[in-house]
Amino acid sequence: MDKKCSESSWMFIVALLATWVFTAQAETPTARDQLADGMVNPGYEEKPAWFKNSFLDIREDIDDATANGRRVLLYFYQDGCPYCAKLLRENYAQQDIETRTRAGFDVIAINLWGDRDVVDFSGKDTTEKSFAVALKVMFTPTLLFLNDQGGVVLRVNGYYAPHKFAAALDYVAGKHEATQSFREYYVKANPVPARGVLHIADDYLPAPYQLSQASRKSGKPLLVLFEQKQCVACDELHLDIFQREQSKPLLQAFDVVLLDMWSREPLQTTDGATMTAAQWATQLDIKYAPGLVLFDPEGNEAFRTEGYLKAFHVQSSLDYVRTGAYKTQPNFQRYISARAEALEAQGIHVDIME
Repeated sequence: MDKKCSESSWMFIVALLATWVFTAQAETPTARDQLADGMVNPGYEEKPAWFKNSFLDIREDIDDATANGRRVLLYFYQDGCPYCAKLLRENYAQQDIETRTRAGFDVIAINLWGDRDVVDFSGKDTTEKSFAVALKVMFTPTLLFLNDQGGVVLRVNGYYAPHKFAAALDYVAGKHEATQSFREYYVKANPVPARGVLHIADDYLPAPYQLSQASRKSGKPLLVLFEQKQCVACDELHLDIFQREQSKPLLQAFDVVLLDMWSREPLQTTDGATMTAAQWATQLDIKYAPGLVLFDPEGNEAFRTEGYLKAFHVQSSLDYVRTGAYKTQPNFQRYISARAEALEAQGIHVDIME
């Protein structure tokens, strides 16, 4: 082997090793990514190989998807996020969900904390993390289903169980947004059972519900729970999460009202309007039960949750509004990271999936 050939081979090996190291670093969850969701020993799940390998020019991605009869699904994640892992492990372990997604969508993964270059909907150069901020992504996973013009057809903030996630895929792939909201579509596909109970506690605001600031007069922020009967996640919220010692003082800081999201019972909303609970749920675009909508003492919406959450995230949501932290820290993920650190420093162990 001559000298030139030997040098060429050596350079190829060095380049190959460098590529391997870069790839390993890019795919391994970093301490920052783990900390961002306030986790202790978080899980990690590889994204499916069939997700689109995008250059992150979103306009080009939309054009490509449209040309192939599909739509774009933006999947915002962070490494170590247990709800992201749950989506990938449980939902995409089901062949019909994978088949639905691959047939109807080009899925593009965007790291909530990432620094990769992105060209946004208007053609502006930005980064993954700035793009997420501009789109007000505060949970992972957050899924934005786009139409052919780059409009958001459906936004899923958080984790949906497989049956509801499949309904979301069918709703967007079938372009049903032209005739009905996802909430209307979903209830037709999954009628509300006639049986079941709502977990109304004695210290919740009683009917008739008068939720304006002038009517409540307590000066407290307001927690509105939109729920329905035969709701397993609602049962877990009330029978487990709200019963924990860490939850009780947080709940006491709020006026709490529990509403049947399908009820035709009239009420007074936070802005003084009169309508039914079902009409208010529609106006607020409540798509998930239990839906927690948190209002400040003046009756302005401060924060909401719209997906399946375990105790730590529910408690953190309450604390986020109770303390007024949402006014100074608009990024909920950074807030819960700092909260988890503070609790650990006090000797309070944080297990976010317990």
